[in-house]
Amino acid sequence: MNNTLFLQALRGENRSGRPPVWLMRQAGRYMPAYRALREKHSFLELCHDPSLITKVTLLPIQEFGFDAAIIFSDILLIAEAFGLSLRFEEGVGPIIDPPVRSHADVAKLKGRSLLPTLSCVLEGIRLFKKESSVPLIGFAGAPFTIASYLIEGGSFSGLKYTTEWVERDPASFQALVDLIADYTAAYINLQIEAGIDAVQLFDSWAHLLQPDIFSRFGAGSIKRVLTQLKTCPVILFCRGPEPYYEILSGLQPAGLSIGWDTSMVALRKSLGQGIALQGNLDPNILLTNTSTVKRETLKLLKSMQGDPRFICNLGHGILPATPVENVHAFVECVHS
Repeated sequence: MNNTLFLQALRGENRSGRPPVWLMRQAGRYMPAYRALREKHSFLELCHDPSLITKVTLLPIQEFGFDAAIIFSDILLIAEAFGLSLRFEEGVGPIIDPPVRSHADVAKLKGRSLLPTLSCVLEGIRLFKKESSVPLIGFAGAPFTIASYLIEGGSFSGLKYTTEWVERDPASFQALVDLIADYTAAYINLQIEAGIDAVQLFDSWAHLLQPDIFSRFGAGSIKRVLTQLKTCPVILFCRGPEPYYEILSGLQPAGLSIGWDTSMVALRKSLGQGIALQGNLDPNILLTNTSTVKRETLKLLKSMQGDPRFICNLGHGILPATPVENVHAFVECVHS
């Protein structure tokens, strides 16, 4: 691991000859040590205990030597800060109760304090910084994605209630994403004060929107977050075709995290050299074998060779069934 490469790449100053490497969801079920902790604790217990947050965050750093850590948490903890019930059911995913589906529901979310619920994350950040000098990434869900979870009531296929609300009453929907944006900015600023070195905003569902709606409620709400943040490099993650990345690059984040179905080389040409690009190996490749992992990783590395703003990662979060030896092969390939 190299404790400077990640932040150098975000600034466009990496001349080391190799890119930094980390993985989205790098502390998770693919790791035996994590599964052992999950046998003793529920997912939310891990998210609510600062010492366990720190322990889980450190696991992949100790195992693989990643060049950056990402604090162990979940984007939906903010639902608890809004006074909503959050639980995770095996085979179902997150469930939020009651769902938010009207202007009156939005009014009930206002005026709440973040600290009682989210102080555990902040203390986890502070504890990690005492334990490790590896750059630490904080994160949050982008406002449109959080709004979608709140409206749909958790995991969903499609955006049934969300798109219906956008069409029925765009003004009150705007009020919801604006409120979430303001709370998200406040939450990230607390993470910055606690010691994170960079932050990633995850917009997991905005790619399902038409470009004009994406510009307003997806990119528009992210812009509202960015304008309120204290100084800290920001990476934006959003699945979607190339025009969506062009819209997001106009917000001038430090970096964009790219899905595996988009060409990094083409994006670099279209976006220029002024922004870091992170990604974008297909997570399914890590389900294969070490030789395939090395071959495909080398393809990615060669395509971005010499790029001082390239951060090697996956095009989405690592899959739970990923063999640990394949992750070692991936990281070793980048490091060598």
